[in-house]
Amino acid sequence: MSSTNNISLLEKLKQGNRVYGTCFTSVSPNWPIIFSKAALDFAFIDTEHIPLNRADMTRMCQIMLAYGITPIVRIPAPDPFLACQCIDAGAKGVIAPYLETADQIRELVGATKFRPLKGKILQKVLHGEHVLSAEMKQYLANYNKGNICIANIESVPALENLDTLLSIEGLDAVFIGPHDLSISLGIPEQYDQPEFETAVKKIIHTTRNKGLSIGIHFSLAPERQVQWIKEGADIIVHSSDIALFSQKLNGDIAYIKKAVGDAGISGGTDDVPVV
Repeated sequence: MSSTNNISLLEKLKQGNRVYGTCFTSVSPNWPIIFSKAALDFAFIDTEHIPLNRADMTRMCQIMLAYGITPIVRIPAPDPFLACQCIDAGAKGVIAPYLETADQIRELVGATKFRPLKGKILQKVLHGEHVLSAEMKQYLANYNKGNICIANIESVPALENLDTLLSIEGLDAVFIGPHDLSISLGIPEQYDQPEFETAVKKIIHTTRNKGLSIGIHFSLAPERQVQWIKEGADIIVHSSDIALFSQKLNGDIAYIKKAVGDAGISGGTDDVPVV
């Protein structure tokens, strides 16, 4: 699919299409050109683990939008005000990390689907205690058209409360955080363990049965992405600029050293952590 057509990312997902993207952490005006050549649909901008300030994040969102690539931002904490800041900056999707309660997801829905409504009235609307007028509903629908509300599910408590969490109206999609999930399971970075795979399958199947979209972010071999696509993932967020650079550089330098007899002289080859 083309990332330059006029169909929003949310519409693509609702039509049953898969969407493709990657995480990037460095600020460069050249990224959209590379993304376009790779036919990517979205850019995953992570402000949870990456030291990006608000101005840099805004610049990245606006550049991506100019090239027809959807910016999706992960905020550093489940805070509706941070989510609104990202949308104000140009983000069309917002991911809140480590969500474990229904109220956290409701607040994210409020920020992405009901802005600029805030405060007590919003809380009453989200809890079904206040009904908006038809005019207000239409205004908010137009104001927030195409916004994607995404929950990071990455812990055992979230797994145990999964059906409730994914039943909150207004939630569009789930991202699985494999690193944090493995830590919460007590099997750090053991992504081939049956316990980890069982947990991921449960999240994917429950999410898809709820009619929602789902992705999992891996900075490792693309075969892992294929594995989870076959299981039902439709948001493919593969690797990151730093991970791809590190893996390619390590591989190339190792090849050169071996070819000229310097194979014993080695730099670090550790994998970049997945988040």
